[in-house]
Amino acid sequence: MTDPRGRSRFLDPAVLAEISRLDLRARQVVEGFVSGLHKSPRKGYSVEFAEHREYVPGDDIRHIDWKLWGREDRWYIKQYEEETNLRCRILLDVSESMRFGTGPLTKFEYAATAAAAICFLLLKQRDAVGLRLFDDALQGSVPVSSNWQSLHNILTLVEPIKPRRKTDFSVPMRDFAERAGRRSMVMLFSDLFAPLETIEEGLRQLRFRRHEVVLFHMLDRAELSFPFEDNTRFVGLEEMPDLIAEPRALRDGYLEVLQEFLDKVRRLCATMRIDYMLLSTGDRLDKALAGYLAARARVVRGSTRRR
Repeated sequence: MTDPRGRSRFLDPAVLAEISRLDLRARQVVEGFVSGLHKSPRKGYSVEFAEHREYVPGDDIRHIDWKLWGREDRWYIKQYEEETNLRCRILLDVSESMRFGTGPLTKFEYAATAAAAICFLLLKQRDAVGLRLFDDALQGSVPVSSNWQSLHNILTLVEPIKPRRKTDFSVPMRDFAERAGRRSMVMLFSDLFAPLETIEEGLRQLRFRRHEVVLFHMLDRAELSFPFEDNTRFVGLEEMPDLIAEPRALRDGYLEVLQEFLDKVRRLCATMRIDYMLLSTGDRLDKALAGYLAARARVVRGSTRRR
């Protein structure tokens, strides 16, 4: 079978090259991973030796390969492959507002590209990943697996999607949390085109089940800067009416309301210990994701050293 990693418009080689150098690590203890590091190797049929890597301060010296040290005069750590290291579920918003875009990519295409890159990274680390689509209800899904076939299945599911329906948060997040089973990392990609109270309720449903949640907030570059000048017809999405307006009269008020909303979302996420990252379709995705993962790795290393 042809390698599925080369088949999709959502797998950007520049993004993959940039983030493949970085590891994704969880910050809190959940089933499947421990405080920023993969689970210590345990004895049993599910564990197999995978590779060596050079020792760095802070590594558990119990996993040093002393025989290799005798030959190389350098310390190396044994790394093991385990069936359930990190389990990540990606939730991708496919509601109508996600099809908006003023650049090369719509919000949906940008989010799908980011999600595909993270799937690639997790599978490269021998971790497990799955996908669930949602709008006002849960839609198609790919089960969590560490098999490379999962990436092909995810891309096959996402490729034909044409966002059409309204956004809801409380209902699909509640249903997902009830069905998700064991605790894991949940990465949520959405433009949050919904009332703040339903966003809060949906996120609380995920945290109540003790999932570690990472929220990628997708906005188009025009939504962030409101660059329109002449009289413009704004086409309503998700059952909102069309609007003809003079943008310069609206810009200051719009940007003020947007900033207030973003501040509330950030405070909400901070209160619930949810990682929050704003992604703009005007940003280079490889740099944005690499920056987030590098910053996360620094926080994880710091919390690990304090233990």
